Amino acid sequence: MRTNALRLMTSQLGESGRILRRLLLGCGVAVGSGLILIVGFAAWLFSGSGDMDSPHHPFRSAAAKARYLELYDSRAREWPIPSDTITVSTTLGPTFVRISGPDGAPPLVLLHGAGGNSLQWRLNVAALSERHRSYAVDVIYDYGRSVYTRVPTSAADFTGWLDELFDALELGDSISLVGLSYGGWLASQYAVRYPNRLDRVVLLAPAGTVLPLSFSWIRRAMLCALPSRRFTRSFLYWLLQDLAAKDEASQQFLEQEIDAAYLAIRSYKLTRLVNPAVLTDSQLQSIRVPTLFLVGENEKIYPPLAAIERLNTVAPQIETEIIPEAGHDLTVVQTELVNRTIVQFLTRQ
Repeated sequence: MRTNALRLMTSQLGESGRILRRLLLGCGVAVGSGLILIVGFAAWLFSGSGDMDSPHHPFRSAAAKARYLELYDSRAREWPIPSDTITVSTTLGPTFVRISGPDGAPPLVLLHGAGGNSLQWRLNVAALSERHRSYAVDVIYDYGRSVYTRVPTSAADFTGWLDELFDALELGDSISLVGLSYGGWLASQYAVRYPNRLDRVVLLAPAGTVLPLSFSWIRRAMLCALPSRRFTRSFLYWLLQDLAAKDEASQQFLEQEIDAAYLAIRSYKLTRLVNPAVLTDSQLQSIRVPTLFLVGENEKIYPPLAAIERLNTVAPQIETEIIPEAGHDLTVVQTELVNRTIVQFLTRQ
């Protein structure tokens, strides 16, 4: 009986050992597969990174450059008014600017949101250029025709680049500055550092600046780095929900924007933007240039009412207004209202 029991125990131990070996083998395969996926994704993510001397920089390849610029040029043909273009040499690299509006009119600089370019303003530029000479900039280190030759690593790098650009364009010291999202953050940083060059500032749902970016935004935006259109589409439908829900034409417009955004992600080398930090109370209070803060009532990057409450409390000199039935898509969903509000503010005596 003892012999049978011993045999049974030995058999069970042997089976347990085989099971354990299989489990370890399975875990090893799973870990190995995971590492392969991570390495593969990292290789895709960083493919073409570095090497600023390559002929297709800042793109991943020559083919990626050709594909993206073909789309860029086709969208540029939708610019609704006559324009000229210029590429300005700066210490961060050649900077592309599209110029519209009457000669001799007061200068108005337009700064787009992250992951975009100057063509974001094509629905707004006609109204904004009636009484101003507008300069729509392809922000350096983003998707467009500007080419970075040095990576900006701080807000000071960006504001110094802007100041250098304004000098090269001979804009003088009475510049109006309008910034959307990340461009709004850049505009606020410039207003803190170079207030004497500005006449008016308009901040359209500026990233950071007033409140930190929401965790929901950060989580969804990070997923857009994955090589799948599904993540880009999910993020933009969440962020631009008012546009998505408006009508069929708006949905078609949004799908085109998603295609363009995803093509840019696949075409350009990986970049890491400077964090759009929140201004301190003293920094907000130091902004004495007439400034207007506009935010949609359904904004997702931070709670809009809380943002306005903070500004009204610590920097009441900054005018605030909520745009109804809009979120981060306020310049598209409420184009006429936003254009009218900006123009009235810029031209008010």
